Amino acid sequence: MTPFDATPSLIRQTSPDRGLLDGFGRRVTYLRVSVTDRCDLRCTYCMAEHMTFLPKNEVLGLEELDRLTAAFIGLGVRKVRLTGGEPLVRKGLMDLIAGLSRHIRAGALDELTLTTNGTQLARHAEDLARHGVRRINVSLDTLDPDRFRRLTRGGDLKQVLAGLEAGRSAGLKIKINAVALRDDNAGALPELIAWAHGEGFDMTLIETMPMGEVEADRTDQFMSLTQVRRELSAFWTLEDLPLNTGGPARYVRVAETGGRLGFITPLTHNFCEACNRVRLTCTGVLHTCLGREDAADLRAVLRDGADDRALTAAIRAAVAGKPQGHDFRIDRGAAPAVSRHMSMTGG
Repeated sequence: MTPFDATPSLIRQTSPDRGLLDGFGRRVTYLRVSVTDRCDLRCTYCMAEHMTFLPKNEVLGLEELDRLTAAFIGLGVRKVRLTGGEPLVRKGLMDLIAGLSRHIRAGALDELTLTTNGTQLARHAEDLARHGVRRINVSLDTLDPDRFRRLTRGGDLKQVLAGLEAGRSAGLKIKINAVALRDDNAGALPELIAWAHGEGFDMTLIETMPMGEVEADRTDQFMSLTQVRRELSAFWTLEDLPLNTGGPARYVRVAETGGRLGFITPLTHNFCEACNRVRLTCTGVLHTCLGREDAADLRAVLRDGADDRALTAAIRAAVAGKPQGHDFRIDRGAAPAVSRHMSMTGG
């Protein structure tokens, strides 16, 4: 029995047949849950070098995270991704994962997964697999140790590579996520893709997103993935795949490597028309759009003593107000589309 097996589950109380619909008729089936705003790296495009992290009393407890996640599952969410910050630095995370895995055993949840920077993966890979996690995303922008150290402000590439090996040994399916950075990894992206495919990992490229104030102007680093794909097509054969994983990526097969490559393009081609996800921060704020300042405070609902009916009503009301699309743009000198850092929202 896990610490959360006794937690009341809304699966038995709420019919998912109605589903969780927004005002545009899109069905929300994917919840991303940030379990902490803390991270052991300081990636230059993600956060400021000297971050002020949240006091403990503002962060949801593990039982609160479990209850909120169970509420969403009871309303028809089929996929849950745990994020951060870096989720594996959260004390007690494995207890939370063990508890949430009950929904997989019950058939109410199709997948429980997480996104990590890989630094703590060597210690936790076997436990993740044991608790029902079958695949993970690992953020890795370069294979050059010096560049990695500079981009992450002190990270050790060997630590991440050891984590990847541990994840593979534990049977986890791994996808590498890389942010395309014009001045830092543009010329090395083919090498990174070829390496990932050679290791048996899928690969996804992501355009940098204007979230939170960082020291650099992101216009200096922004690369259109339309341009990147065109350049890759000059020497590789990219075959479009009719694949929908429930995420924003558009996928191709690279004939020469045999691997799968995704492109996430929030700026050059938004993916809003089929958006099926919402994001819960570690403070219990629900964001229904990554690129908007919308927010619903579910922590306040919880801590005011709401019963299950009131909690589900608050979730439904928030999702009903989900905007049609984000407001991302990259303009020199312009303020970020949203003030919160990616590490606060959870990706």
